[in-house]
Amino acid sequence: MRFTKMMILSAAIAAAAGAAVTDSVVHAQGAAKATVTDPVGPLPDPSHIPVVLPKDIKWTGTEGVMQQGTLFGDPGQPGLYGIVIKWYPGHFSQPHFHDQERYAYVISGTWWVSTTNVYDEKTTYPAHAGTFAIDKANTVHWDGARTGETEPAVLVLVGMGPVKTIQVDENGKPRPTPPAR
Repeated sequence: MRFTKMMILSAAIAAAAGAAVTDSVVHAQGAAKATVTDPVGPLPDPSHIPVVLPKDIKWTGTEGVMQQGTLFGDPGQPGLYGIVIKWYPGHFSQPHFHDQERYAYVISGTWWVSTTNVYDEKTTYPAHAGTFAIDKANTVHWDGARTGETEPAVLVLVGMGPVKTIQVDENGKPRPTPPAR
């Protein structure tokens, strides 16, 4: 199945926003509303709604620096994927670009981004929780969380794999890829 940009954007928004339900929902058959003090219901049927608990999300990276958790798919394989990135205060990537567009939604904290070829943290711009951004293919950027932030920047990224990340020099030219070991 071929995914369009609109389908990917819709998935990004849905993943970021969740299935928010407001008080304007009409309750079937006049059923009483539940409160947080009522007992919880049964775990949803996994054939209808598979639920992955936070403890079961597979994380890579280094806690306290940067971590990546896979929600669905795989950025290194063909198809739609969704990941969560945690940038801890005082840590950034280096200038780079991706060969595919990616769609980002900041869940919490402040994500600091720059589109310069030169690494200088003073050139970063704050994207606060609730911000949506499109990481345009083949355009240089870098990102992270500034020192002094009180919490990590947590964002959801959705895109089509496989996606490659290419590091660049101060002129925006791709750096040579180190030989495989």
